[in-house]
Amino acid sequence: MTQTAPRVSPREVWLLTATFLVAVAGLIYELIAATLSSYLLGDSVRQFSFVLGIFLASMGVGAWVSRFVRDPLPGFAWAQILLGLVGGFLAPVIFALYAWIGAVALPLYTMLVGIGILSGMEIPLIARVLKEIGAPEFRFENVLSFDYLGALVASLAFPVLIVPHLGLMSASLAFGALNLVVAGLSLWVFRGRIGVAPLAAWLVAICLTGLGLWQSERIVSVTEAQLYEDDIIFSEATPYQQITVTRFRDRVRLFLDHSIQFDSYDEHRYHEALVHPAMGLVPAPRNILILGGGDGMALREVLRHPVEAVTLVDLDPRVTDLFSDHPELAPLNDHSFDDPRVEVINRDAWRFVEETRDAFDVVIIDLPDPKNLTLSKLYSREFYALLMERVAAGGAVVTQAGSPLYARQAYWSVVETWEATRNPYAPGEGLNVLPYHELVPAFGDWGFVLATVEDPASLELDLPEGLAFLNGPVWAAARVFGSDVERMAARVNSVRDHALVAYYVDGWEKWFR
Repeated sequence: MTQTAPRVSPREVWLLTATFLVAVAGLIYELIAATLSSYLLGDSVRQFSFVLGIFLASMGVGAWVSRFVRDPLPGFAWAQILLGLVGGFLAPVIFALYAWIGAVALPLYTMLVGIGILSGMEIPLIARVLKEIGAPEFRFENVLSFDYLGALVASLAFPVLIVPHLGLMSASLAFGALNLVVAGLSLWVFRGRIGVAPLAAWLVAICLTGLGLWQSERIVSVTEAQLYEDDIIFSEATPYQQITVTRFRDRVRLFLDHSIQFDSYDEHRYHEALVHPAMGLVPAPRNILILGGGDGMALREVLRHPVEAVTLVDLDPRVTDLFSDHPELAPLNDHSFDDPRVEVINRDAWRFVEETRDAFDVVIIDLPDPKNLTLSKLYSREFYALLMERVAAGGAVVTQAGSPLYARQAYWSVVETWEATRNPYAPGEGLNVLPYHELVPAFGDWGFVLATVEDPASLELDLPEGLAFLNGPVWAAARVFGSDVERMAARVNSVRDHALVAYYVDGWEKWFR
């Protein structure tokens, strides 16, 4: 006799669908919290690790707490309503607190714990509901499969679709709305089995979230206006970073992940000091490589010299596009991206250096500070050794190296790392390493490290005409360090231990936290 397959009821289908949806929302909240902590608290690896650990531990607490929920159906509805509010308003609340009071660690982790506990309650409650409604052939692993599938979808969609198209603020509210949709549909599917109180709370929550979504752009504008002193003329979250450009009269500033990259009032000091010593010490530099520098300012300075080709490698295409085409930003670099000698490659710097076979007379490293492991690897002995294989005989490399005042040990760690890098043209010998620094008012006392394959015959620079800041006496003074910024003991930075990140974070926290 043929056995008929058990009929799956619409309620079972909905509960499994709800499992998938709440898993998506839960992981999105975790990723938003991790991104927020990285943006606002620094050291992305440390913060991602903290967020992951605290969230998973909180989920464990939530799974344990779920046993005390007498009726799983109303319990699941309440969990979704509370998640819609706490998770939905996670980013708006944290950004607002950061803008107004500057302290976000405690509220961020408090909200994360709440979200984790509520998320941990979901699967046990759904499993109990499935058993209560007599789901035939119920297997707990089926629920977990839908949960893990939702986590996969969220992890893939977050960097590719959600951040670029919604941004953190709207994404937080949108997935809060998703939890509320799950709550609302559950209230309807199981109508008659859930009381009036969850319905009333759901109506209030959906109105608040709807209002938040409707006013999300205004919330972003008000919060950013509080964060930045000047008018915001551009703001966008890309898969790589948050880009913000501000303006006050004729003064323009660029911020990446809320950290200033240049101020048009004094950027000439930074970029002239970065570019011209290396260009001026190498005889007749022709082929130049710039790593980072997507704003085109270093490129502008390079093009003051009679070069033949410049390759600029920057990870984020949105930055290079913005400073190529934006009518208010392209003039800042003298429309340097339009020069036919320039080739722009949007790629990871390590991968580019690893795969190119070109030889460069001068390499200029204009990358963000090494505040996390991803950036620290580009300040490592391993990367420098690989890079020196791409430097022509008689060539030079220069890197921005942070502040010898604010992060003194980090700066000298970069110097130590260059001194520990082998010279490909003189096996067994090191490079000629020259540390120097300048005052850039927007940043403070700022340091650079220049490394040459050969010992320069003279340290006098062959400078182009028309520079606004750098000259012979300034260059001579730049190589002198005062007692509070002079050399101190520091370890070489390696991909094995990333000593530089701890030096950097500790130094800046000493001054500004």
